[in-house]
Amino acid sequence: QVQLAESGGGSVQAGGSLRLSCAASGRIFSLYTMGWFRQVPGKEREFVACITWSGDSTYYADSAKGRFTISRDNAKNTVYLPMNSLKPEDTAVYYCAAAILRRVVTTGGLYNYWGQGTQVTVSS
Repeated sequence: QVQLAESGGGSVQAGGSLRLSCAASGRIFSLYTMGWFRQVPGKEREFVACITWSGDSTYYADSAKGRFTISRDNAKNTVYLPMNSLKPEDTAVYYCAAAILRRVVTTGGLYNYWGQGTQVTVSS
């Protein structure tokens, strides 16, 4: 079992930055591919970014490329998502997830554990 807890959400103006963190506890964190997803009420959950267990492979949604950077610190059992140049369309609840797979995973259904989410609001 893995428990995930997101933090770092908040409200910013367009063009601003936020840094999301996801702290994991439970089973060995380093075994998992970690991902970030987001969801707006009434819409489907959307993949944002993921990073493999070793950190040597990352993958981003087109909407995140060039603005978001996913990273992880296995010694701290934490994954990060600094987000720059935020846009109003980035407004969503952001979720951290863990997949028991050692590869890039973009499909939410393949993730085994999820956090409770953190709200990100970007105003114009």
